[in-house]
Amino acid sequence: MLITGYMFAEIVGGILSGSLALLADAGHMATDAGAIGLALGAMWISQREASPERTFGFYRVEVLAAMLNVIALWLIVAWIFFEAYHRFTIEETHVDGGPVLIVGTGGLIVNIIAALILHRSSGHSLNAEGAFQHVLADLLGSVGVIVAAVLILAFEWHLADPIISMIIGVLILVASRGLLLQVFHVLIEGTPEHIDVYELCNDIEEVEGVTLIHDVHVWTITSQSESFSAHVLIDPSHEGDVDVMITEMQDIAHNRYGIEHVTIQVESTLDGCTEDHHVGHLMHRSAAEREHRSLLALFER
Repeated sequence: MLITGYMFAEIVGGILSGSLALLADAGHMATDAGAIGLALGAMWISQREASPERTFGFYRVEVLAAMLNVIALWLIVAWIFFEAYHRFTIEETHVDGGPVLIVGTGGLIVNIIAALILHRSSGHSLNAEGAFQHVLADLLGSVGVIVAAVLILAFEWHLADPIISMIIGVLILVASRGLLLQVFHVLIEGTPEHIDVYELCNDIEEVEGVTLIHDVHVWTITSQSESFSAHVLIDPSHEGDVDVMITEMQDIAHNRYGIEHVTIQVESTLDGCTEDHHVGHLMHRSAAEREHRSLLALFER
């Protein structure tokens, strides 16, 4: 409500003063309100229970909402660039700096309050992070509006308004790039950045009775919810309890790497296993061991 209410104040102020920067900030505030509403809606939908048709539930709705937030940001930037180009090349620019300074200062205060509220949960959810990026970019926009107003009042440099608007647009693009890359990484089911797959495989192969781990997959379902699946070849002559081995491997994935959902298929032979036996971690480990031995030999000299 705070952002939506002040958005209308910026629209009125932008029209009366002729400020593109203020109108751009108002448009961005509109997407702020939409982003926060989208974030809340996605969080509500993601809590719905899984079903036979959607075995992972609606967790990915949060990621899709974050993607929509990025797209909305980039559409706003496109409009800002178009309007700035229009003012540079077609129409004479005249902006009343007084109202721009007053409204821009108020917008800065509103955005600081909103950013402080959203910052608490932005690190725990891509969806909340998307809303936070909206507000953060809008905060930078409010700073730009104030700078433009000061330049207009002090030097009557009216072109500062479209120039600052374009700078705001570039800042929005830069601020949203990281979020876009995170969303893309989740959607292509890339390995979470904080999980070292090589180390995970090596740790599991250290379990007594384990011969080889293969067909390994680690991916993110939604923020702070990772999944891991693998085939584990065990020594047929091992006399230990297989259930105890599985529990130990699950504990490694859960406790050391923070993986929530773990699926391990135990095998005593590779016969009949048609999955891809990618075992790149073995080559990685062999290279690391060779490097370690080379360093030891060097120090021994």
